[in-house]
Amino acid sequence: MIHVIATIEVHPGQRDTFIRQFEALKPDVIAEQGCLEYGAAIGLETGLPAGGNYAWARVDDNAVIIIEKWSSMESWKAHLRAPHMDAYRVRTNDLVARRSVQVLAPTR
Repeated sequence: MIHVIATIEVHPGQRDTFIRQFEALKPDVIAEQGCLEYGAAIGLETGLPAGGNYAWARVDDNAVIIIEKWSSMESWKAHLRAPHMDAYRVRTNDLVARRSVQVLAPTR
């Protein structure tokens, strides 16, 4: 199993539009072989003070975090080549300023 964390920074004022496009795509991705989890999240203010061992990440109103779990690296790579992903990239390209992707292995 692998975990994928993608941080999508959208242009100012485009987050809601991007999220609507993501939600429209989501059923197709969840139906893909090997997809265990696929969802979006946005930053949330906690109101907790910084200090001690904690440096809380800044909440970015222009960021959407995509959280994915896949049964294997191969299933994730197949997902990246899926036709619905190509169409999604075309639909969202003008909304996105930057993308950052981390691919992680669980410790157990």
